[in-house]
Amino acid sequence: MTLAAIFGCSGAVLEAEEAAFFRDVQPWGFILFGRNCQIPDQVRRLVDSLRATIDRPNAPILIDQEGGRVARLGPPHWRRYPTGRAYGELTANDPLTRREITRLGARLMAHDLAALGINVDCVPVLDVPSPDGHDVIGDRAYGDEPNEIARLGRAAAEGLIAGGVLPVIKHIPGHGRAKSDSHKTLPVVDATLIDLDATDFAPFRTLSDMPMAMTAHVLYTALDARRPATTSRHVVQSIIRGSIGFDGLLMSDDLSMKALGGDFTARAHDSLAAGCDVVLHCNGGMDEMLAVARGTRTLAGRAARRAAAAMARLPQTVEPFDAMEARVRFDAAFGGRFAA
Repeated sequence: MTLAAIFGCSGAVLEAEEAAFFRDVQPWGFILFGRNCQIPDQVRRLVDSLRATIDRPNAPILIDQEGGRVARLGPPHWRRYPTGRAYGELTANDPLTRREITRLGARLMAHDLAALGINVDCVPVLDVPSPDGHDVIGDRAYGDEPNEIARLGRAAAEGLIAGGVLPVIKHIPGHGRAKSDSHKTLPVVDATLIDLDATDFAPFRTLSDMPMAMTAHVLYTALDARRPATTSRHVVQSIIRGSIGFDGLLMSDDLSMKALGGDFTARAHDSLAAGCDVVLHCNGGMDEMLAVARGTRTLAGRAARRAAAAMARLPQTVEPFDAMEARVRFDAAFGGRFAA
C-alpha cells in the first residue's frame, strides 16, 4: 500500500532511520533540496537509495529547479538558469523567440535532472504577481500579464516533458497577490472572486491539462474566510477542480510552512480532507514526518488514478536532443550570462 505523501530526507546520504521509516510507510514519492545535492554521483546514489526503500524503480523524485534564486542544483557541478522573469524579458517584440527559449531552457533542465534520476520538477510558476505583492514570487513569475505567463509556462512544461521530467504547476489557484511569505506567515488576499477569476486563476485554467499541481497556502476571503486554499474543501472542489478545471494530481505545498496552523497530523489530515491527493513534507525532520504519516491515508480511489495518470505522462522515449548545440543557442539568447 502506498501512503499519499511525498517526503524529504535530511542529508546527502540516506540514514538508516529514514530508510526504515520509508520502508514502513511507503510514501508515493520524495523531494530533494540543496542539502541533499553535493555532486552528481552522490545524487544518483541517493535517488537510487530512496527508490530502493519502497521498491519502485520509477517512483517520483521531485526537486524545485526553477532557475534564479530557487535552484537546488548549481555551480560548479550544474549550470545556472535564469529566473522566470528573464525569459519574459527576452526580445520584447518577438513572443515566438521568448517561447522557444523558455522551452529550450526547460529542456536543458530536464536533461540535467534526468541524468540524476529526477523525474519531476516543481515548475512552472504560474502566479500573476501584483505590484503590492510580496517578492516571494517576484522574479519567479514569467511576467505580469496572465496570457504571457500561461504561454511561457506551457513552453516550460513542454520542454520538461520532452526531456522525461514531469512539470508541477504552482501555486494553484494563485500566490501573486499575497502580501506576505507563506513560508513565514499566512497570507490573506481580499480580492473579489471576479478579479481572482479574471487574473489569478487564468494561467492555471489555461494549463489545467498538466499532470500535477501544487497548492497555495493562501487564504482568499472571497472564497473561504477561515481556511487557506490547501485545507479548504470549497477552494479545492469549487475553484481548483471546478472553475479552473484541473483534474490532475493535486499536492499540497510544504506542510512545514508556517502559513498552516495546527500540528502536523492535523495539517496532513485537513489537506487530504479538503481534496488534495497527496501531501508534501520537505525538511526531512523525523518527528514531523512521523506526525504527517499519522494524518495521511493510503493513496486510493480517484487520487490513485490521478497519480497513475500523472506518471503515465512520462514519455517512453525522450525527444532527440543535442545538449551541446542547445547550450550554445541558449547562451547566445542570454548573451552568455548563464553560461557554465
